[in-house]
Amino acid sequence: MKQRLILIVVLFCTLTSGSWAKEAELLAEDPVVEQRLISISEEMRCLVCQNESLAGSRADLALDLRRELRELIKQGKSDEEIRTFMVDRYGDFVLYRPPVRPTTWLLWLGPFILLIGGVIILLRYVRRRGRTPTMVSLDAADSKRIDALLNGNDK
Repeated sequence: MKQRLILIVVLFCTLTSGSWAKEAELLAEDPVVEQRLISISEEMRCLVCQNESLAGSRADLALDLRRELRELIKQGKSDEEIRTFMVDRYGDFVLYRPPVRPTTWLLWLGPFILLIGGVIILLRYVRRRGRTPTMVSLDAADSKRIDALLNGNDK
């Protein structure tokens, strides 16, 4: 009885596993259009994944955006017009290499500022730690007092 149940579950999973997979995206009829699409979409960030290019993402939004890019390419738009359209719609964030302008200075210079700040903090720490403490010499009265404290004679 137990074996039959396991067999039924395995069969069910095997037969329905095809319905879980996404259908492969159709390539454009024109290889030139597809090549331009790949070249443009590799320079753009997937808005869902954020760490993956639009060309490599399997997110539904990325599929829709690639479909829209194909349409723009078929309409005869230039690569720059398509990039401008995407930036106008989604902002500079959609580009992997946003332009250098006052609104993106922190984005471009931030890592260097953090690196320099970290190096300064590290150098200060190493310098402070590297200093040898000055030796303090004790006079006879201080030595007797320390010995008394250590031996339990509080007087």
